[in-house]
Amino acid sequence: MAKKSVATLQTGSKRLTKAIKMVKSPKSGSYTFVESIMAPDATKDFFNKK
Repeated sequence: MAKKSVATLQTGSKRLTKAIKMVKSPKSGSYTFVESIMAPDATKDFFNKK
């Protein structure tokens, strides 16, 4: 399925996480990468949604 890469970023006093998800396009069948920077506790929801 999709591999995930999680990096921890620190900017000032906030702790953020950059998550990268590989998503398969239903139209062409090719894969694209979706990146997002979020709070560490929101990564599980990001990887579970389609």
